[in-house]
Amino acid sequence: MVDTMTFAQDVLRCDLCETPIPSMHCDFCHIKLCKACVGEHLSDLSKEHKVVRFKDRGSTLIFPECTIHMKNHCQLFCEDCDCPLCLSCLSSNSHKGHTLKHFLEILKSRQNDIDTDIKELQDFICPIYEEISLDIIKEKQSAENHYKKLKSDVTKQGADWHKEIDILVKNKISNIEEMTQKHLETLNEKEFEINQNISKAKQVILDLKKMLDSNDVSLVTTYKSCNAFFRTLPPKVTAFLPSFSFEKVNREQISQLFGSLSTLSFIKEKHGYTLKALEVVPCPPVKPLLDDPEIIGTIDTGYKYLNSVSCLSDEEIWTCGNSKVMKLYNLHGKLLRTIQTKSKIPPREIAVTENGELVYIDEVTQTINLVKNKQIEEVIRLMGWIAENVCVAFSGDLLVTMARDTESKIVRYSGSSEKQTIQFDHRGKPLFPSGSMKYIAENRNLDVCVADIATGAVIVVNQIGKLRFRYTGHPCKGAFYPHGIATDSQSQIVTTDSNNHCVHILDENGKFLRYIDNCNLSNPWAICVNSKDNLFVAEQYSGKVKQIKYI
Repeated sequence: MVDTMTFAQDVLRCDLCETPIPSMHCDFCHIKLCKACVGEHLSDLSKEHKVVRFKDRGSTLIFPECTIHMKNHCQLFCEDCDCPLCLSCLSSNSHKGHTLKHFLEILKSRQNDIDTDIKELQDFICPIYEEISLDIIKEKQSAENHYKKLKSDVTKQGADWHKEIDILVKNKISNIEEMTQKHLETLNEKEFEINQNISKAKQVILDLKKMLDSNDVSLVTTYKSCNAFFRTLPPKVTAFLPSFSFEKVNREQISQLFGSLSTLSFIKEKHGYTLKALEVVPCPPVKPLLDDPEIIGTIDTGYKYLNSVSCLSDEEIWTCGNSKVMKLYNLHGKLLRTIQTKSKIPPREIAVTENGELVYIDEVTQTINLVKNKQIEEVIRLMGWIAENVCVAFSGDLLVTMARDTESKIVRYSGSSEKQTIQFDHRGKPLFPSGSMKYIAENRNLDVCVADIATGAVIVVNQIGKLRFRYTGHPCKGAFYPHGIATDSQSQIVTTDSNNHCVHILDENGKFLRYIDNCNLSNPWAICVNSKDNLFVAEQYSGKVKQIKYI
């Protein structure tokens, strides 16, 4: 045989007789065969064989052998027992009444899980670890600059003193250098730990991709996700940097008045990092719901049909309805400003960016426009899809619900660039049925919340589009017709119910908390919440916006 240490590569050979360039392959035994050796290989009746042309190798799925009925291959899977079955197992009636599926169904489901894990690792977990690593590098530079300044302060102070205190200056510098070394060593340790996890995560991605390419069913179906390890982010170390303080020179109290350095200390925040986003919106302390929510103001917009309301600030709200004119009011009902749509057709929906710029959907041109410095700019133009609703995410992205024919989806835009599409669950089924207007909001935990009147449900997915829960109303009320949706500082979800003339309040996990049904609401439609957690409910037919205090 050719020495592989001498030659870079040898030709492929039959595993039985070493004939070069074998033309056959046994997919079950994973060996190469020349035509002359096929008969000899098939004569081994102790195992099953599947001989195919060499170019077709790997095309045969390898099902696991039954652990009870030897030599039988399992092509079924019992979901109740979480185990593979052969036909003999099936005929034994030990799985009678259980949910049985073909292995191919299980294989597809597990492959989808693997695809989802790869996407989470690639698109969210690894970038966050890399961002943490970059933050540490920046923190190191900032720390070094801080310590350089400390040294400069100490040196400058020492220059104003007499030569007798040179030793004291050296001692202070030495202390700073020790703390510098300790601080940088701590940051280097954290950087090394983060980079190790990044390498591990990337290796897992490679392993999982290889697993998806494998034709070994047992390998895939027994796959267990290790993403939970990476979701547990390391504790964040925060340094309390030392400072240098000094007094005017007093030769009698040189040691006391020269100045002192505060000590270097660290704290570890177990949940200092989060997988939810690179920048997390801080949540204020929990505030209880009022037993009796109350109306604290009413604004009459003059619209015959009031479609949308959006907070510009704690004191001002934008509104739109059956008019080409969008109106800005203060909380006393004074009209402050109006803007006319470019197409001179009523806007379908409005939102406000964190910079205070108005965003609106033009139903005629199927564009999403931004009002900036009194000028209207086209940001997004849809082709083949109809924009239904828009909200501004905490990141500044635009989240747009849209539909066509029998399809509905959510698209995240960064400027005019499409950044993410949320349409199907992990089984490939639509998350959002078509057929009605869908309102959208983003929670502080970066969940995307959709009110869908067609199914009578609030549908909530996380930031990568995984379904978290569906809320379909409360049994104490009639049919649930959700329209407007908003979230507050407590990450609570607030949605209007036009059929029951009330507002539902849910916690961030979809648990029903209470109704607001004591404020004489009539056909509540759109809704928004300002930073003070005051609720603005737009009544569609009265044209009024009611401001409600509920927290």
